[in-house]
Amino acid sequence: MLGKIVLEEAYERAGKEEKSKAEASLYIAPEDRARYMRQIHDINGERLRLSNAHGIGYTIVSLTVPGIQGISDKASAEKAAFETNNWAAEQIKNNRDRMELRRCVQELGFHGALLCDFQHAGPNGETYLYYDQPAYDEFWKVLTELDVPLYLHPAAPSDVVLEKLYAQRQNLIGPPLSFANGVSLHTLGLISNGVFDRFPTAKVIIGHQGEHIPFDFWRINHWFEDVKRPIADEEGRVMAKKTIYDYFKQNIWITTSGHFSTATLKYVVNEIGVDRILFSVDYPYETIENGCGWWDNDAKAIQEAVGGVDNYRLIGRDNAKQLLKLGSFHDSDAPVN
Repeated sequence: MLGKIVLEEAYERAGKEEKSKAEASLYIAPEDRARYMRQIHDINGERLRLSNAHGIGYTIVSLTVPGIQGISDKASAEKAAFETNNWAAEQIKNNRDRMELRRCVQELGFHGALLCDFQHAGPNGETYLYYDQPAYDEFWKVLTELDVPLYLHPAAPSDVVLEKLYAQRQNLIGPPLSFANGVSLHTLGLISNGVFDRFPTAKVIIGHQGEHIPFDFWRINHWFEDVKRPIADEEGRVMAKKTIYDYFKQNIWITTSGHFSTATLKYVVNEIGVDRILFSVDYPYETIENGCGWWDNDAKAIQEAVGGVDNYRLIGRDNAKQLLKLGSFHDSDAPVN
């Protein structure tokens, strides 16, 4: 399929090679680290060539983990965000019909924001701030006024979590478990703490076919709706006003980033509808060859799973095109069969 749009595609700024080596040591197999180090620091070279070769028409690139959320000092975080957005805008200025990235919607013309899960704060970054709290209502107010989506991205487990949960389970750090646990906690916090009730037009994207949440829809909703919960019923607590299905059908989009399973895709589509799903790769943690290879080489099976070629095109391109308000771009109207 030509003209595919991908939304969870990472980069790192120049001069951060030592940081990237540390990230690679956690998530990338030793024999694959040279590729990762080359690709995470590239925006316009190999990334663009691979996109051309594998039918990607538009790429949303965003700063890799831990992002600005890993900087606990407020002034330093603001400075880094300003510098990073300006640097990124400069990198993509000659490919604006092909690439975009995070933040600065009004000033730099970006399509939305990406947050790496919770914000570190306080001495040594030991305080964790979540965007499901009323203190961040001003953030949600601005996001909805701009009418752009927020991508809620995994972050590396905090030191406390690493020490208590993963010290003896290091193979579960990252994509096998810790990433999904972190983002699912935050996403369900947005729902259960009433963020979408206060801001009903808020738009949130999560990756990896829903960070495990869709497979627990029934059980979560059962305890939200049907069971009296003494803890949740304490005076002053806020609870979601709708069902979990409502929020996933009205406020939340899911990408296929790093989860290239046709069977999983079929299940998620059946649960929340084809219009809530967006194709993505998760480059360079995953390869464009694998992500696009699944989507293109398994096209017939995917089309059967999602309800036909029109739905296949929606997931591969048109849903993201509408959500991000994209005009024409490379192969944006290429036929799909």
